[in-house]
Amino acid sequence: MIEVVAALIRSGDKFMICRRPAHKARGRLWEFAGGKVEPGESKEEALIRECREELGVALLLGSVFAEAEYAYPDTAVHLTLFSAAIAEGTPQKLEHSDIRWITAEEIPQYEFCPADREFLDKIRAAKN
Repeated sequence: MIEVVAALIRSGDKFMICRRPAHKARGRLWEFAGGKVEPGESKEEALIRECREELGVALLLGSVFAEAEYAYPDTAVHLTLFSAAIAEGTPQKLEHSDIRWITAEEIPQYEFCPADREFLDKIRAAKN
C-alpha cells in the first residue's frame, strides 16, 4: 500500500482543487494537491515538499482532516488529508493542468479521483 498525503488548502469559504494532467494515471480528474511519501520522510515533510514542487508554495499545516484507503485497479493507497493554508507564494500550475478554488456547494460540478470522494463527503458535512 502506498502512503499518499494531500492538502485541504482553504481560503475563506473556498478550498483548492487541482486537475491531473491528461497523460498521468487518473488523468483529467480533480484532486487535492499532494503526493507520495518518500522513504525517510514524515507525512508532513512529504506534503510540504509536494506542494512546493507542484504549486510553488510553502504550506502551513494543520491537523489531519481525514484518512482513507482506496484500491485502484493498478495500486492501493492510504491517503491522509491535512488541513492547510498557504504560508508563502501564489499557486502555480507546475504539475497540474488546472487549479481552482471552489466552495463545498460546487463539489458536484467536478469529477474527482475516487480515493478523494470520501473526503468530499466530509467537507460537505462540515459545511452544514
